[in-house]
Amino acid sequence: MRRPRWGKSVTFFGNSGASTESPPDSEEQPQPDLTAATASAIGPADGRRVVVCGSDRTMLRVTTELVSSGERVTAIVNPDSRHYDRIKELGANVMGARVISESLLRRAGVDAADDGAPSTARALVLLDNNDVHNVHTALTARDMDPELRIVVQMVNPRLGKHMNRLLGDCVVINGPSLAAPAFVSDALEDDELTWLDLGGRRLVAGQADLIREPHLTVLADTTSSATPTLLPLSSSDPDGDIVLGTGVRALWGSRDVRPAGWFMALRDILDSRVRKIAAVMAFLIVAGTGVIHYFGGIEWWRALYLAAGVVTSAGIDDDKFNDAQPWVKVSAVLVQLTGIVLMALLTAVVVDSLIGARLSRLIGGVRGRPRNHVVVCGLGTVGSRVLEILTERGVAVVGVDQDDEAPGVQTAHRLKIPVVVGDSSNEETLRLAGVQRCQSVLAITDGDITNLECAIMARDLNPDAWITMRMFDHDLAQRVERRLGLGHSRSVSMLVAPAVAAAVANRRSQVTVPAGRRVLLLTEVTVEPGSIAVGKRMGQLDEAGGLRVLARQDLGEAWDWSPTGPEPRAGGRTAASEREARSAGRAPAAGRAPAVERVPAVERELRAGDRLAVAGTRSGLARLLMATRAQQSSASS
Repeated sequence: MRRPRWGKSVTFFGNSGASTESPPDSEEQPQPDLTAATASAIGPADGRRVVVCGSDRTMLRVTTELVSSGERVTAIVNPDSRHYDRIKELGANVMGARVISESLLRRAGVDAADDGAPSTARALVLLDNNDVHNVHTALTARDMDPELRIVVQMVNPRLGKHMNRLLGDCVVINGPSLAAPAFVSDALEDDELTWLDLGGRRLVAGQADLIREPHLTVLADTTSSATPTLLPLSSSDPDGDIVLGTGVRALWGSRDVRPAGWFMALRDILDSRVRKIAAVMAFLIVAGTGVIHYFGGIEWWRALYLAAGVVTSAGIDDDKFNDAQPWVKVSAVLVQLTGIVLMALLTAVVVDSLIGARLSRLIGGVRGRPRNHVVVCGLGTVGSRVLEILTERGVAVVGVDQDDEAPGVQTAHRLKIPVVVGDSSNEETLRLAGVQRCQSVLAITDGDITNLECAIMARDLNPDAWITMRMFDHDLAQRVERRLGLGHSRSVSMLVAPAVAAAVANRRSQVTVPAGRRVLLLTEVTVEPGSIAVGKRMGQLDEAGGLRVLARQDLGEAWDWSPTGPEPRAGGRTAASEREARSAGRAPAAGRAPAVERVPAVERELRAGDRLAVAGTRSGLARLLMATRAQQSSASS
């Protein structure tokens, strides 16, 4: 496969942990099946229903995913939705309603009894595109059943961050955040980086020279690329290690594409019409200056002032001009009338230029002739997130959208990314974006046909460009890829559906990080009541080369990513420094109470309900699952 000019690469993983490419096979010995272990930990299904609310294409995909995984689904759908009949054909129990009310939720299964009996529904999935409707429905359902599992899709990520305060235990899904990394991965055509959500943080794993410092941990020593050392305690070549961090270094020191700016905007406003009018006015001023000087006997600078006043309709207020010959005065009047007409034409042309191409569009356009960049066609919520990721990677990018008030246009202006406002399926619009010299094209508007037309036009302009389309219709996407060879196609709803299904089933997300021909698994594990891990310390769970605990979340507290050190005290003193002072015979500082020693997280005993963020091999993780799972069979025997 052809590699892009920037030479570095990235593969993104969403919250569901599903990668865009298959990871390399591991050369480890056969290990226990983690799928079976996970299923055993979850237990058999209780037969209760999952209530799904929505009407768009994501609703159809999520319902398909849940039904195919064996869930009993009750779908609350707007009867006007074009997916209504299709959802009913899937086997879901469909309830048609335009407005979701408390009585409707009760009939759907959200009916927890006062005596503590659970609802008929065990989970509620809210997929409305209106965040206000989702929040209202979620709050209503939470009042009806405090134990109901709620999975809600939020368009506004800032509002989604505060949902836990409103609803307590819930899962917030953001479609653009899940789908955008997959599109970026296609645009960059490589897989050296792995993005994941772990321990309440957005993390990235990859080569040390690509990851921004400080590094959280070393995952593998790749001194020997064929058989790297996993989870080493030290490394002989730190720059070549595979590490875990919170961000990436930019690929380029500067971008090759810049917005047009004010100078280019003024050049576009002063088009040929303005230049012709200005030339005629300049000729009249020059000619009038000569006439007034020679026939009126007025010095040059004063004559220029008078001529300019006549042509620009600024008026004439000069005593010497009153003594001029009659024909000179008549000529001045005619020139003044001509100047009035020219000024009116000039005003009309400038206003027409500003209205026909708004100033924000002119300033945000493309400067010069960009090349080797990524063109993003469609700057909605997904396109906006794509721009942010590409900018973080230091990749040159140009945005295209026909709506200059789209969310991604505002993001582009904030990030100083050039934007071409126009129809992405139009040849002239794509030429302005530099498609004929670009590296990749992402056609990610909301319309399948628009994306298809954009891809076809981009292929005609640049046969070497790597093209990725956003298409909902799965059958159409397959036929287009097979017959036209336009590159990859992806669906946002298909990328989101597995994450929603995993959240409904409370399945543990698992991300695979390749290291040579071996792999590491990063995931979160919950310590269950009655398990072997209860009462043990974190350090006792680590295995050299097999398992490493990265972070810990005590029940009801925030994640602790620095579990190996004591907590600093006020004034820069720690519990350790207080112990040293006492051993040296020094009293604690005056006016300060002795610090209460806090046991580091790595030394504290694990309790039921604690969560661990871990990295390990398949065998190491399988042993950890056995240790953290409740020992029900042993207790019964």
